[in-house]
Amino acid sequence: MGLWQFINAKRDKNPRIHLYYFSAKDSDDDEEVVQVDRDHFMDEFFEQVEEIRVCIDKLSEDVEQVKKQHSAILAAPNPDEKTKQELEDLTADIKKTANKVRSKLKAIEQSIEQEEGLNRSSADLRIRKTQHSTLSRKFVEVMTEYNTTQSKYRDRCKDRIQRQLEITGRTTTNEELEDMLESGKLAIFTDDIKMDSQIDKQALNEIETRHTEIIKLENSIRELHDMFVDMAMLVESQGEMIDRIEYNVEHSVDFVERAVSDTKKAVKYQSQARKKKLMIIVCCTILGVVLASTIGGYLGF
Repeated sequence: MGLWQFINAKRDKNPRIHLYYFSAKDSDDDEEVVQVDRDHFMDEFFEQVEEIRVCIDKLSEDVEQVKKQHSAILAAPNPDEKTKQELEDLTADIKKTANKVRSKLKAIEQSIEQEEGLNRSSADLRIRKTQHSTLSRKFVEVMTEYNTTQSKYRDRCKDRIQRQLEITGRTTTNEELEDMLESGKLAIFTDDIKMDSQIDKQALNEIETRHTEIIKLENSIRELHDMFVDMAMLVESQGEMIDRIEYNVEHSVDFVERAVSDTKKAVKYQSQARKKKLMIIVCCTILGVVLASTIGGYLGF
């Protein structure tokens, strides 16, 4: 098998080998093939970026829906099962989408680290780093909002429990209530509640409902905690680099705007100079004609 037959056979098995097999050809062909492959790679990268962006947008929309479900559940002493199930479904979707985004961002991060380990530096690499950092920041912003939403919901549920305990005649401090929530031992406060009236029964039902909601909520927060900390640390480490990039971009824009302005001024001055030059030529021509006529008349021509 000849050299080119061997290369073609390998290329059929691995299309990306065309990055290398043209090295025996002239440099112009080599540059063209590498550029085509690089463009294809960046197209795939931007498809990934768009997919991640769509997922982050979905997360943001789901978080807003969670807020609405929280309000609906808190508005009813005993929320219906449909509303609670919808909240659980939203929570599961957020977890699934968040893990998907995290996985994709991690893959991009590893790809960038590999190229940096090979001491490669290119415009494409800088673009990928900027996109990755921007997406990571946006992702953490959305997840921070989700975490804040959950924390507020927990506080509101806790307030409801405390209020219902007061209705039944049981006064608790904030510390005592926190201990009960952390231990999960609701019976500490509810065993001695007398079920003498319908009000006491309703109060106990709401206490149990809110306690159940808090348990689910804390499980959800715990599941996402490690991922959230991991991404937050990543974004914090990238903060300085992003600030530098944004600074350079802003100053590049200013430089371009000044360059455009200076170019317009130069064109204007050049146009004015051309007009002046043309006027001088016309004046000189007229002056030459007048002088020639005068001299000709004087000499009798």
